[in-house]
Amino acid sequence: MSKKSRVASLLLVLVLTLSLVACGSPSNQGTPEGDKSEDEAKQQEKIVWKFGYLANEQHIWHKTAQEFARLVDEKTDGRLEIKLYPNEQLGSEMDTLNMIRDGSADMTISGESMQNWAPKAALIATPYAFRDMDHMVKAIEGEIGKEISDQIIDKVGVTPIYYHLRSPRNLTSNKPIRNLADLKGFKMRVPNVPVFLEAWKAAGAQPQAMAFSEVFTALQQGVIDGQENPYDLILSGGLYEVQKYVNETEHVLGWIYVVVGNKQLNSLPDDIRAAVLEAAQEVQVYGEELFQTDTELCKKQLQEKGMEIITDVNKQEFIDAMVPAVMKCLNEEQKDLYERIMNMQ
Repeated sequence: MSKKSRVASLLLVLVLTLSLVACGSPSNQGTPEGDKSEDEAKQQEKIVWKFGYLANEQHIWHKTAQEFARLVDEKTDGRLEIKLYPNEQLGSEMDTLNMIRDGSADMTISGESMQNWAPKAALIATPYAFRDMDHMVKAIEGEIGKEISDQIIDKVGVTPIYYHLRSPRNLTSNKPIRNLADLKGFKMRVPNVPVFLEAWKAAGAQPQAMAFSEVFTALQQGVIDGQENPYDLILSGGLYEVQKYVNETEHVLGWIYVVVGNKQLNSLPDDIRAAVLEAAQEVQVYGEELFQTDTELCKKQLQEKGMEIITDVNKQEFIDAMVPAVMKCLNEEQKDLYERIMNMQ
């Protein structure tokens, strides 16, 4: 299936899902027959959405968000403005999600952190679940992805409208990490995701949850010895200034959603909501095109800035340690999804 066909199919599923959500939403009830003045005023009113996320201005998430904002402005004739707040200007990922839920922000970029409300979201980035990118895309755009997205809509109160593939997560450090023995006493940052904490504990490290905005200073001051992230965030976060090595553990293949509050989306006039979904469909393709060239470019730039890539990591040791820990950490519905993903052809 072509990229555009996949995205069109994904949009159709999203539209059907949103239709069901909207049917039960008081914000979509409309005004009584014969009283159109409120509707007409709503049609003319300019709406402004706040879109906050951790990536900086050089990151492909920001570049894609810029294109999304431009498309929405164009397709709505300026009636909906998307204001961008990169670099965690609105707060951390969790802060922004809570702001969306209370109505003081509208959009963010979020992934496995949403498991704090929607347990199935843990599978967005679970250690050693996916064999490769094709395997992951098949899951995202199939029944498994729909199950995860539906639970996010229901439990988190936000709707995924497009997603970003992520390059593999790798461990950074100031000494080479090739096997589990090298992790003894290694203090490291992980996102606030229980399965990450348990997996790295099982591997012998000393993980601690921390907001990404705190990582650079924590590394600089020696509070932690390392952290794990894809190449793009290692580069955009400037971690090459405080870390010498990228150890290719490739322990997680995952994706991340761009989400908007259910209330915010469902309160839009029908034509503006349709324009938002159409813009999301188009920017999905745009973001994927950026991603195709981004990973190798980021890796090359990190090497040019002095980081050394450790490629001979004993991944089997990491798999053998982490997978049993992951299974113990997951609840029954998460474990079912994990096993279905691993067994998916």
